[in-house]
Amino acid sequence: MDEPSKTLIHTKSPTRLPSWLGIPVRILALTFVGTLLSFAVTLLIAILGTATVSVLRGVAPDMRIAYRYIALPMALIAALVLSVLATTSEIRHYRQGKTLRAIERMS
Repeated sequence: MDEPSKTLIHTKSPTRLPSWLGIPVRILALTFVGTLLSFAVTLLIAILGTATVSVLRGVAPDMRIAYRYIALPMALIAALVLSVLATTSEIRHYRQGKTLRAIERMS
């Protein structure tokens, strides 16, 4: 049986280069959302751990420990890591778009 012929369709839609104004906004948004998510998850785990330890020791739970010494430092570390990763990703995406645009202009 013959395979149907495949035709390639070339579109003339140029690759858009991300604007320099959008890059910091995306970096800040990703960092902010990731930090909030990591703070929430870490706080949940810290509260469960603090409550478990307080039940085992027979004392009242001190939730300040969960906020001050566990969740907040972990969220700050996550913010730092996420901002570095988002920055490198956006720079890579910008350079890739710039290269693709140059290749399109050559052809």
